[in-house]
Amino acid sequence: MIHRVALYARFSSDNQRTESIDAQIRAMRAYCQQQHWQIVATYIDEAKSATTDRRPNFQQMIEDSCKNLFDIVLVHK
Repeated sequence: MIHRVALYARFSSDNQRTESIDAQIRAMRAYCQQQHWQIVATYIDEAKSATTDRRPNFQQMIEDSCKNLFDIVLVHK
């Protein structure tokens, strides 16, 4: 069975930069390749705090999960 995966990356405005998103995506893609998982969606929220779920792409990911568009949500750390 091939797992369908959604990648979720974010960084806070406090201590990270846009480059951290690229590094997160690269690491998650490499992991999916090792596991033979299919990436079907990528969600990114920039400069958004993890202390709230009021992040636009996070909310979109939740909506898409209700549609069974993917089996796994993969996050970096």
